[in-house]
Amino acid sequence: YSGFTLVLDSQQVEEGKRWFDNLAANGKIEMAWQETFWAHGFGKVTDKFGVPWMINVVKQQPTQ
Repeated sequence: YSGFTLVLDSQQVEEGKRWFDNLAANGKIEMAWQETFWAHGFGKVTDKFGVPWMINVVKQQPTQ
């Protein structure tokens, strides 16, 4: 599976972390789950079938 990465976006940190943990089970963590400047939670993992994933909990932009 080269040339693509599947992306899951959530609005809840707990949900995103659960997805990350489930996909990482028997897989390989490429980037540990962490807060970033753009996301409350983000991580990269390759699942047990070799499929790459990015899980993202985006910070909301302030409304004006």
